[in-house]
Amino acid sequence: MRNFLIGMAILVSACSAHGGAYDDIIAATNNGDTGAVHDLLKRGMDVNTADRSGSTLLMIAARNGNQSLLETLLANRANVNRRNQHGDTALMLAALKARQDAVQALIASGADLNPSGWTPLHYAIFGGSKEVAALLFVKGAKLDARAPNGQTPLMLAVKLGKLYLVHLLIEADADMDLADYEGVSALQLARKLGHEEIAQYLRKVGAVE
Repeated sequence: MRNFLIGMAILVSACSAHGGAYDDIIAATNNGDTGAVHDLLKRGMDVNTADRSGSTLLMIAARNGNQSLLETLLANRANVNRRNQHGDTALMLAALKARQDAVQALIASGADLNPSGWTPLHYAIFGGSKEVAALLFVKGAKLDARAPNGQTPLMLAVKLGKLYLVHLLIEADADMDLADYEGVSALQLARKLGHEEIAQYLRKVGAVE
């Protein structure tokens, strides 16, 4: 009985220590404390530790724009294509937040440019970054990738009323005549939402009425 109680005490102590280290590494990542995260990794914490939403340390660093920490995590072989409970990857979050250096590093480390469903390019368009969007399709992102509703990055740019991104995508040869899964094209969407300047531009470059 005495041995059993000693064993249980050791187990409880170990769980408590691990719980403390878990909280410490999540807090250090959120606070951008690269040194503390590196220290905890050396002590055995998993580089793919995730917070309660499923966002890994790498996702947090990418979202927050902590390039030093992101590179430390990549050097420790963090999983670049893991998703959180919302379906986001580190590359998607970096694209959304216009973290251009993070986008570069993640792509160089093998991040998936063209996952099924929402893609990093969709996220870059939603975030409004011309530079990140251009970087993504230069690196091989599919211009006409379909979101779950069938919308392409061009349709999303139209929906958001971002003419400068519509220009960018058309100039990169996005297909302006595709329709989403409800049969609505980029031009029809622009007209429907009252984005007349975008509609005029699409007509000018040859979009089908």
